[in-house]
Amino acid sequence: MTHPQQIKYREILSYGLIVMALTHTLTHAFQNMHSALYPILKTEFTLTNQQIGLISSIPSLSSALLSIPTGILSDKIGSKKMIMLSNIVALAGAVIAGIAQNPVMLILAISMLYVNTTIYHPASYSFTTFMFKPQDRSKALGFHGAGGTLGMAIGPISITIIVGLLGLGWRYVYLAWVIPLILGLISVSFIKFIPTAADEDKTSLENGVQGAAKLLTASLVLFLVFGALRTVAASMSTTFLSLWLVNSRGYNVALASLIFGASSLMGIVAAPVGGVLAARYGEKKWTYSTLIIAYINFALAFLIPGKWTFAVFYLGYGFFNLLSMAANSAIMAKLSPSRQRGLGFALYFLPGSIMGAVAPMIAAYIADSFGMYTVFLASIGVFASAWILFTVGVKVD
Repeated sequence: MTHPQQIKYREILSYGLIVMALTHTLTHAFQNMHSALYPILKTEFTLTNQQIGLISSIPSLSSALLSIPTGILSDKIGSKKMIMLSNIVALAGAVIAGIAQNPVMLILAISMLYVNTTIYHPASYSFTTFMFKPQDRSKALGFHGAGGTLGMAIGPISITIIVGLLGLGWRYVYLAWVIPLILGLISVSFIKFIPTAADEDKTSLENGVQGAAKLLTASLVLFLVFGALRTVAASMSTTFLSLWLVNSRGYNVALASLIFGASSLMGIVAAPVGGVLAARYGEKKWTYSTLIIAYINFALAFLIPGKWTFAVFYLGYGFFNLLSMAANSAIMAKLSPSRQRGLGFALYFLPGSIMGAVAPMIAAYIADSFGMYTVFLASIGVFASAWILFTVGVKVD
């Protein structure tokens, strides 16, 4: 009898993995919404650049504070309960955003939507990595990641439709996601097979595979620093990207949101394809090869003038960046002991939450002191530093 972990790729689209991908979509739908809406929010609430940075920072700080506790809790009570809890928190956040009348309510809503991802990620990534053999994880994580990038895409695209095409207020964008979140909650409740660390340990023993012996190794620490630097660069740029595109490159809010969304939408193809190729060529090699192309495209998007030139290179950056996503998650799984997988993935996302809180304030300072364009030049330098650190310092079996 084939052990449930030993699933061939042709059988990889199980109900559990499909639900993980769909809930990943719902989790990330809100990630870039407020950034894309900043031109509207700045006018409605009379916000300064520092206040915009604060609105971006507080939700990430909330996530950072809860990251490790939720990872430990995921290991203790199981992934299904944590994923359902994340959906409930997201529902509450979407409703509050939909009725927000001041910046305080907006910050509370966005914070809840960010905390939703903090609760969700350790549980869903643990579920997915336990479900498949190590050599199949990149493929499964690619499909799982495609759901997340779909969410990051259709979130801003929903702004284009609801605000740009239908002419409705920005609050309706958040309220429109309430029903999908309820359906996601129901779909999770029907999951029957819930893999655990014990299942993976049994399969590993049968196959003579030895996983990570301890969590905090030098490679894992450097890998987390690499992730932190990437988040600094990405968060600094996205904080003011919509404002810069509207003020300096001739975009309107709807078109800028479309660029945001399209950059992530390509992950529907890039994430699963990247997962398959990472499994073939090796996760580390695939990561540094795709990211150097991604960061070159990012630099060219800002260094070469032109409205549509920016769109081409920025989309190129998004595509190659997303090609590496599954490989990164698989590397984290390799560096984490099975019984601390939830905590491992909590640590994986923790630098992003911390730097996501700090980076917008740094970006606001740079924008006020040296001009908004300088923010993007700084991001280019940080991306380059992250790539060098990963390529030279992180060791993966």
